[in-house]
Amino acid sequence: MKQTAAAEQAYEMVAGLEVHVELKTRTKMFCGCPNAFDAPPNTNVCPVCLGLPGALPALNREAVVYAVRAGLALHCEIARDSAFARKHYFYPDLPKAYQISQHEQPLCTGGWLDIRTEAGEKRIRIARLHMEEDAGKLLHGGEDTRIDLNRCGVPLVEIVTEPDFRTAAEARAFLHGLRAVLLCIGVSDCRMNEGSMRCDVNLSVRPAGRSALGVRTEMKNINSIAFAGKAMDSEFRRQAALLRAGGAVRRQTRRFDPASGQTVLMREKESEDDYRFFPEPDLPPLRLERADIEAIRAGMPELPEEKKRRYVRTLGLTESDADILSAQPALGAAFDLARTRCREPARLANLLVQEVSRFADEEAQPFSPEDLAALSDLLSGETLHMGSARRVLEHMQKTGASPAEAVDALELSLLSDRAALDAVVRGIVRDNEALAQRYRSGKARAFQAIMGKIMQATKGRAHPAIAARLLEEVLREPDGP
Repeated sequence: MKQTAAAEQAYEMVAGLEVHVELKTRTKMFCGCPNAFDAPPNTNVCPVCLGLPGALPALNREAVVYAVRAGLALHCEIARDSAFARKHYFYPDLPKAYQISQHEQPLCTGGWLDIRTEAGEKRIRIARLHMEEDAGKLLHGGEDTRIDLNRCGVPLVEIVTEPDFRTAAEARAFLHGLRAVLLCIGVSDCRMNEGSMRCDVNLSVRPAGRSALGVRTEMKNINSIAFAGKAMDSEFRRQAALLRAGGAVRRQTRRFDPASGQTVLMREKESEDDYRFFPEPDLPPLRLERADIEAIRAGMPELPEEKKRRYVRTLGLTESDADILSAQPALGAAFDLARTRCREPARLANLLVQEVSRFADEEAQPFSPEDLAALSDLLSGETLHMGSARRVLEHMQKTGASPAEAVDALELSLLSDRAALDAVVRGIVRDNEALAQRYRSGKARAFQAIMGKIMQATKGRAHPAIAARLLEEVLREPDGP
């Protein structure tokens, strides 16, 4: 295993991503059919979706606005003049036998997204962001393969990076960061399990220190950030092993098999795909006025990186809490609404990240800002222990009780009366003299064992700091309790 790792260190991964993101517009890209994920098969279709003769496309303005918004969020240059083209290929889920996309005149170019991994910060360059329509979907089952064309014509943006990734960790960080940005600006739900965000990976391997690129393979339609990382690691090992053995990497299209954790050959590629692009004759060039672009820019929300910076520098949040709140719109919005009502924003942030996140999804969480602030203040005022917060939230969700009412109903308020706690501590030490002697002889872990028994005896209600101070005092007494 060590020999394999050492051999792999002699090679370097060079990879780029093509990320396809469905826009959550009300209707499709070029027709008025609903853009809905869970409709019965082949119900959200029309002559335009089906590619019937004589059906003409009409561009969806909302899709253009969403695409420009995505380009601005990724620091791209927005083209005032762009154009659509036909991308020709034959596949059963593409009834027209061509896809309306953008080729030589994309909407957005030259962007970037900063990422952070254990190795440090890095800027990933974005070559282009262009608009296109999605294809249908093949449904495989038993001996049949059926076609659902509901997805035909759903608006997409394709985000193409430069080959800037050197590790799978960088690609995972990029996909997490990209997803956070797109969720923040509200252009997509980015549900990879539903196919609304998926990626292709182009990857080659070269000897470490070389500048020339190797022969690349393409891994198609990866629908999980974790799978993207695993696919890249697997393909890197495969190509490195080939080169180490004196073999040659062949141009191939591959897919990732989650069961085996390996990439699997789909087809050989003798040359670059020839899609026979030519201008779309049924759509005029897309012209944007500067005023249109600036109006979209003016409506942009605070982006995740800006929000994180504000949380850390202005409000004193930890990097980890700020990361999560800035990446999850529902939690971030809840924090911003509740923080002005509570005593300690950092305590509120920790409550949201540690406990409230269990009750939230990406679009909403069930608690009011007033209740979140009140619960945070109970924690700040040492009335409640963080370990009991989840039970309080569960009770609030089930009954509609306020935080204070839930704490009273569950009898979870902390015991902070020194006299009452002193009696409990002394009783526990008397009953566990062996543990007390171990602590006095230098076994520090015995202290935590005794604290555990105190918390058990009080059903978790003993004030941790007060109980710990009392325990130290009792254990220092020369004659014992």
